[in-house]
Amino acid sequence: MPEIKHNLWKGKTDGTPWMHKSLIWLMRWINLNVFYGIMALVVPFYMIFNNKGYRSIYNFFRDRMGYSSLKSFFSVYANHFRFGQVILDRFAVFAGKSFHFDIENYSLYESLSNSDKGFIMLGSHVGNYEMAGYSLVAEKTINALHFDGEAQSIMENRNHQLGGNNIKLIPVQDDMSHIFLLNNALSDGQIVSIPNDRMLGSSKHVDCVFFGEKAKFPTGAYILSINREVPMIAVFVMKLSGRKYKILVRKIEAQQEQAIPKWEKISMLASCFASNLEDVVREYPTQWFNYFDFWKQ
Repeated sequence: MPEIKHNLWKGKTDGTPWMHKSLIWLMRWINLNVFYGIMALVVPFYMIFNNKGYRSIYNFFRDRMGYSSLKSFFSVYANHFRFGQVILDRFAVFAGKSFHFDIENYSLYESLSNSDKGFIMLGSHVGNYEMAGYSLVAEKTINALHFDGEAQSIMENRNHQLGGNNIKLIPVQDDMSHIFLLNNALSDGQIVSIPNDRMLGSSKHVDCVFFGEKAKFPTGAYILSINREVPMIAVFVMKLSGRKYKILVRKIEAQQEQAIPKWEKISMLASCFASNLEDVVREYPTQWFNYFDFWKQ
């Protein structure tokens, strides 16, 4: 099993290329439920040896969700197990296994995809956002922003799978050149996908009420939307069971008043996203995968 690091996890799955390739090969022949069973046995060791990540998610269940100490403990286990399943599912896709997706509000995504105008799709570290790339297919190119650092073997498989669905991965660059690529993509009527729940890369942010307390949300996507005058949606891909997922498509918008100052409009868009994110997390609390104090990031 590849090791999963939780503390401010930036999207890197540990393990050697040989381990990754071996896991993918085994998944072609062995039922996925077997790997889930092994994960169920491994999870307690993550909880024991990753005390900082355990403490942050435990505090989330106890302080933000209002669970008792005992329910918080079992929720931490369920959360770690779900996270392990999400990682295994990504490898399962590389191995050629298929998953079933129910899509809520698909008509919104379809109408935007069929229009001549580009749009922005916001993701988050809730559920399994990457799986959207294997199900929400569009004739337009989807330019997915991602933070570089993943193992080469993972990226090769990811590029192979996503490339077949007309998805182009754009790594974040220190010189901010990725901004020009995203701008060009929107001006060409394409789709831009941006993770939007962590303060990584830029320090520009807006404070939004999230679970009763102000938290920082990055502003880059909203500035891009306003400058290019393109619509925004949020997409959440939630695991329901074994090989079944539910995709939630939510519209992100501000009040339609021409006199609203730009920064106020940014704040409205961010608050709309934060509100939708909170609703989803409350419905699927064990699929919240930010293993640090989100309110002090």
